[in-house]
This record gives sequence, C-alpha cells and structure tokens, in this order.
Amino acid sequence: QVQVVESGGGLVQPGGSLSLSCAASGNIFNIVTMGWYRQAPGKQRELVASISRGNWTVYADSVKGRFTISRDNAQNTVSLQMNSLKAEDTAVYYCKSDLQQVRGAMISGYWGQGTQVTVSS
Repeated sequence: QVQVVESGGGLVQPGGSLSLSCAASGNIFNIVTMGWYRQAPGKQRELVASISRGNWTVYADSVKGRFTISRDNAQNTVSLQMNSLKAEDTAVYYCKSDLQQVRGAMISGYWGQGTQVTVSS
C-alpha cells in the first residue's frame, strides 16, 4: 500500500505566503514525479507544479514566479512554497506521486486527500 498525505493548507490574506508539504510512504521502490494539483469550486483539477526525480520542474503559467516546488528524494517528500497569493489561488490542493512499487513495474499515480487553501481578506 501507498499513502500520500498533504499538510500546510489554511487561510491567508492576499499577498501572503503559505507552504504545503506532502509525504509519500509505504511500499515504494521509485517515485518518478511528484506534483501539486488544485481544484477550485466548479472547475476542473489542474496542474500547479511538478518535479521529476532529477529536479526537472514544470509550472502552470498562472503561478510562475510566485510558487516554488521542491522535493527530497531520500524522504519521499515534496513541498510547494506559495508567495504573493491571490484570491484566484483559492482551491483544494492535491499532491500526486507517480511511482513504481517494485523494480520494473508500471508507474501508477497516487493522490492525497487534499488540503484547502483559501486566500481572502
């Protein structure tokens, strides 16, 4: 089994900062990619940022220059530092780990339960 657990959401004022963390644990051989997605009410889930094992990063255009993703391969964790937050960043943020449970196995995606981020004055 694999567990993916997020932490760090909350309420912040516009222009403020917030940091999210995610840890994957369980039967894991190799985590290929870790990423953060978000889903606002009435909207589809969208990619916010992702990072490969070799630290190749991808960001949504809407967060470039404001958010920074990082990971610790030894700890199987990924973090998202969010600065200059805007009301439109309000959403449930989900962590996803694309991983192999054993050598040579197919890569499967595992999602966390999500953490609410609300940007409001």
